[in-house]
Amino acid sequence: MRKAQQGFTLIELMIVVAIVGILAAVALPAYQDYTVRGKVSEAVIQASSAKSLVSEAFQSDGLDGVKAAATEYNQRAQAEKQTKYVDDIQISDENGAITVTLAAAAKGGLPNDAGGKTIVFTPNVNGELLAAGVTGAVDWACASETNTTATQRGLTVAKNGTLPAKYAPSECR
Repeated sequence: MRKAQQGFTLIELMIVVAIVGILAAVALPAYQDYTVRGKVSEAVIQASSAKSLVSEAFQSDGLDGVKAAATEYNQRAQAEKQTKYVDDIQISDENGAITVTLAAAAKGGLPNDAGGKTIVFTPNVNGELLAAGVTGAVDWACASETNTTATQRGLTVAKNGTLPAKYAPSECR
């Protein structure tokens, strides 16, 4: 009588190890980009108070209100606006665009090509930049190195940010 096989052969084990190695080689870079996008999403959340400020200022006092709100916000201490992954937030008194600067790579645990880069949020009314005499709801265009999503939504971008699109949330690509 023959004895039944009780284990795996060396070849079978080596094939499994090779498959796991290939999967890890593909998954690791994707996971690293995913974790950076998670850190960058804090910048989007951190900008929400500035976005509310600009929206309310425009609705109540138009461009003059935006300019006053931007001046007040920009005079706040930088430490009030900083977090682990966000270095600074500035509002343009010209058009209400909000520029969020990420922390330096060494400080925030971000890769070198993401540290110190910016994301820009541009307020729009009826698909155009804020303008005197215009009324309507404020919608926000977000831009990293690219502004494809904002353009597809019919929004105008004051300027692009500098963050590579692979790290940006989908609304900012």
